[in-house]
Amino acid sequence: MSQDPYELLGVKRDATQKEIQSAFRKLAKKLHPDLNPGDKKAEDRFKDISTAYEILSDEQKRGRFDRGEIDMTGAERAQRSYYRDYASASGPNDPYRNNSGFADFADIDNTFANFFSRRTGGGRMRSQGQDRRFSMEVDFLEAVNGTRTEIKLPDGPQLDVQIPPGTRDGQTLRLRGKGEPGIGGGPPGDALIEIRVAPHRFFTRDGDDIRLELPISLGEAVLGGKVRVPTPSGPVNVTLPPHSNTGKVLRLRGKGVPKRGGGHGDVYVSLKIVLPDNPDERLTSLVKEWAAANPYDPRKNMEA
Repeated sequence: MSQDPYELLGVKRDATQKEIQSAFRKLAKKLHPDLNPGDKKAEDRFKDISTAYEILSDEQKRGRFDRGEIDMTGAERAQRSYYRDYASASGPNDPYRNNSGFADFADIDNTFANFFSRRTGGGRMRSQGQDRRFSMEVDFLEAVNGTRTEIKLPDGPQLDVQIPPGTRDGQTLRLRGKGEPGIGGGPPGDALIEIRVAPHRFFTRDGDDIRLELPISLGEAVLGGKVRVPTPSGPVNVTLPPHSNTGKVLRLRGKGVPKRGGGHGDVYVSLKIVLPDNPDERLTSLVKEWAAANPYDPRKNMEA
């Protein structure tokens, strides 16, 4: 990197404090690690301009740098006996003296200044660590009802993850403080876990509702009766009305997905008449006789 803080900030050597602050503020907004996640080059440049600002924002340090007494990091240089070494220097009562690091910067832009924190006189940047992103697959019913599980990170440690009831496919869970370590003693980032919900073999989610297709026998369709219907919270007994056609929908209130604000969605059950796998001669004979005596056209309303 350049060893000249003026060059790094892009200001002239006679720049005012206001001009130096403005130049740093403009560059910092562009290069801060929180605004450039994963960009090592931007992070390195941010560190460089922060070091430059540490020197130039302090009139005493700036003067010592200009006189060649310290380098850009604040380290002492070998002394040389020039006349100007004996000229008046800023004393402890110098009104321009400032050991507060970035404290003055906060007065310019409080919102942006929240990105920064400096230890007095230490010259170290303090910044929150970057977030880490992961993805995990969750069973359909575990996503609906909620569960607690563990995931193992690539670098070894395990994270305890609480899957809240009603979690949706693609939802991101945030585990605070489980990301990358902070810079200069700053707080760690977060772990962001994207949830992928595995499909169920007969449940389908529709918002906070659950839909399923329920096979029923011919006898149940004609005569009605009690049938057992699965739901995410367990099976329930439902009364099937007589003469129930394929496509008829039954609504089970409050048996669906838990809602964030309380309560549950519903389960919608679509009926589907299923004949026996093996042909039955008695059933065939009975239907022939019945069909001959009771002709009807179920497709009469489908004519163009």
